[in-house]
Amino acid sequence: MLSDKIFLGIDAGGTFTDFVCLRVGETVEVKVHKTLSTPAAPEQAILDGIEALGLSGEAERGRLHIIHGSTVATNAALEGETATTAYVTNYGFGDTLRLGRQTRPALYALEFPTQSIPVPSAYCLETGGRMSAEGKILETLTPEELQDLVVRIKDLAPEAVAINLLFSFLDDSSEVAIEKAITDAGLPVFVSRSSAVLPVYKEYERGIATWLNASLGPVVSGYLSRLRASMNRCSLRIMQSNGETLDAETAAESAVRLLLSGPAGGLIAIKTLGEQADVSKIISFDMGGTSTDVALLDGEIATTSEGYIGAYPVAVPMVDMHTIGAGGGSIAYVDQGGMLQVGPRSAGADPGPACYGLGGGHATVTDANLVLGRLVPGARLAGSLALSVAQARNAVGALAQEIALSIEETAAGIISIANEHMARAIREISVNRGHDPADFVLASFGGAGGLHVCALAEAMRMHQALVPARGGVLSALGMLMASRGRQLTRTLGVAMDGIEISALQAAMEDLENRATEELTAEGECVGELVCTRSIDLCYKGQSSTLNVPWQGPTESLAAFGALHERRYGYSLDSSVELVNICVDVKEASEPIQLPSETTVDKQPAELIEQNLASEADNISALPREALVLGQQLSGPCVITEYSATVYVAEHWLAEIDALGNLRLSRTQSYQ
Repeated sequence: MLSDKIFLGIDAGGTFTDFVCLRVGETVEVKVHKTLSTPAAPEQAILDGIEALGLSGEAERGRLHIIHGSTVATNAALEGETATTAYVTNYGFGDTLRLGRQTRPALYALEFPTQSIPVPSAYCLETGGRMSAEGKILETLTPEELQDLVVRIKDLAPEAVAINLLFSFLDDSSEVAIEKAITDAGLPVFVSRSSAVLPVYKEYERGIATWLNASLGPVVSGYLSRLRASMNRCSLRIMQSNGETLDAETAAESAVRLLLSGPAGGLIAIKTLGEQADVSKIISFDMGGTSTDVALLDGEIATTSEGYIGAYPVAVPMVDMHTIGAGGGSIAYVDQGGMLQVGPRSAGADPGPACYGLGGGHATVTDANLVLGRLVPGARLAGSLALSVAQARNAVGALAQEIALSIEETAAGIISIANEHMARAIREISVNRGHDPADFVLASFGGAGGLHVCALAEAMRMHQALVPARGGVLSALGMLMASRGRQLTRTLGVAMDGIEISALQAAMEDLENRATEELTAEGECVGELVCTRSIDLCYKGQSSTLNVPWQGPTESLAAFGALHERRYGYSLDSSVELVNICVDVKEASEPIQLPSETTVDKQPAELIEQNLASEADNISALPREALVLGQQLSGPCVITEYSATVYVAEHWLAEIDALGNLRLSRTQSYQ
């Protein structure tokens, strides 16, 4: 039972670090806070936020229960700030990561940029211990080979070692022997082996996951160690990419599972709030300062094992979402052809957009919104950062001169281009997968999401949108709604028509027992453990799979056929293979009932007519906390709050509901 506890959800993004503090007693007290991120030392922004919330004393006494999601691993992977890593594999396979799958990023592009090589050839080490696809030893790993391997690693002096032997998911004894030899030699390296990171088939994908885990390990473990030392005796849990949490010690060894930890928190929150608002079909739109994440929820949060970080496949379980480099800090520029472009490069937290007044000179999406009167000039972003209209106009004006347009026209162009980037991302997860966006509600959150929600809904011809209360810090709130959990996978590779149900059940029970043991080892469970089973299926000869719930052979096959039809437009009367079994064991956590921010005992406040930006048309503005239940506002107008701003466009109607959510509806039909 949750009582007399202080929970702190923290989402460390590329531009801002968000905080949601819940004091749970007889009532629930909610406090939110935003501060600029400190990329050079991410833990510093967290310590600053804890102090600003008046929780330093509670932290020193170990009374805080912290659930944390971070972009540390993501940014390190995307920016190449990873540890020097040696890659160990079998004889003849040292170039696996360099060769990849030999797929083109664009089918009809004859020329495209070359991809960086994950591990230089000199750091790709080959040895014995080869296994066959049937689990038989083809090449024994000898003591001499082990000794030679340790010497070569010592000479290279890497920071990390990734071990990926062929078919090690069938028998990991050789990988374990290599890890032990490195440890016994006292080499100061972070060791990651594929049989522990991702025990599934596909040597390239397994190798990339193992390399990412190894190369990110020193970065993540160092960061979490510093954070742990600063938090004294406080409970510290980390959000995984699949939307479940694990303890900080385990997270330090599982960096590859943290790549989407921040966005996953937002999906947890929007699903929970959607259930409370009786909305199940949701397209989520999370726009921050650096990136935008979109996902489709049709009842449950979908997960995938075929996600990407940059150019690299990440085959570990993660929430199924599409991420692009489009945020409030996305930089606008004129390309060599004289065309206006936006992103993916971001101004970040330092120096940030020009309007922050921190030294940034590039025009960004935030500057354009300020110029167009969709942000309040002089308003203090995150409580302290005053926005300067003059500096925003100077930055946008420099671009305007290059393309011979007015400042306002250039700002509108920046917004239009950014909106199209984000609309394309929404089409990717909806239209391209057989869904009609008009059947869904667009749920917008993130610090910048509310400024673009109406335009994106119009681009997708959607009629309803929702901006939740505390939308600017929703991912941090989602951290507090997440459950402890483990997702484990094992490759079987058998035909469905020849499957032995008893053996399949035994294999699933084995994974469930392992996941339960790992969760129990973290500490006493608060709630009952819930186990969910699923399987990855494909038609014989296919290389990609689809995940369906395990309901027995007949029902699962029918579900696979229906999903394949919806996803790809066809199904086949062909043999189906069961590639992987998957289990999800998580704690049935007690839902937190948040207090409503809607006020019913006061008169509706009037909109304040003001010229929000020096040469923009007058736009009405109203603080969100002044809205009364049932009050309706017609666009165009601006609704402000501490953590975000909502721009209600023309032909849209805004209304606050009993839960404090802002409901937006289109007042005109689409032509």
